[in-house]
Amino acid sequence: MDWVAVGLCEDVPARTVVPRRVQNTDLAIWCSTAGVFHAWGDRCPHRGMRLSHGFVRGETLSCIYHGWTYDGDGACVSIPAHPDLTPPKSICAAQYACRVQDGTIWVALQPTQAAVPELGARRAIRSLAVQLSAETLATRLKQPFGPVITLGGAHDIALAVQPSTDTDCLLHAFAAPDQDRKAVSLALEHLRDELEAAA
Repeated sequence: MDWVAVGLCEDVPARTVVPRRVQNTDLAIWCSTAGVFHAWGDRCPHRGMRLSHGFVRGETLSCIYHGWTYDGDGACVSIPAHPDLTPPKSICAAQYACRVQDGTIWVALQPTQAAVPELGARRAIRSLAVQLSAETLATRLKQPFGPVITLGGAHDIALAVQPSTDTDCLLHAFAAPDQDRKAVSLALEHLRDELEAAA
């Protein structure tokens, strides 16, 4: 997959950082005060602490361990223990391409020229963890494996699939705009229970 959905924008508000895993790669997804989304490797270059435990101030993300601070380009801009030091340009957080479309945060782990998948006129409903690999999920739904699985049906559901590990995935669900959010959410939970029970 070129682009993988890693969350709904509404679940990562400004000044927030959350952990995500895509194909066994740990990520820190964060949103700056100005509303700009970023996808970084979830390790501080200093001591390897998870950046997803850090905090967002303005347009920067700081590691919670020693407070090393990185700007939106991933460059270290501050080391609190050495306030007069200009950090070397070689100190950078690992970055991944990150795009926002249809209220969804998309990440590409490898460089790509592909377009971000379309979700049509559907609106975001919720994210849902499933204890199945993304490939197994597609097989059980009798759908082709890909970044978006369209189920249609009464709710016109589409699932943006986040393959987390070899045994689980996260689904970011969308439905027709006129559908009741609670009803769709319950239908999704029922579908998940059925899929997992078939294991």
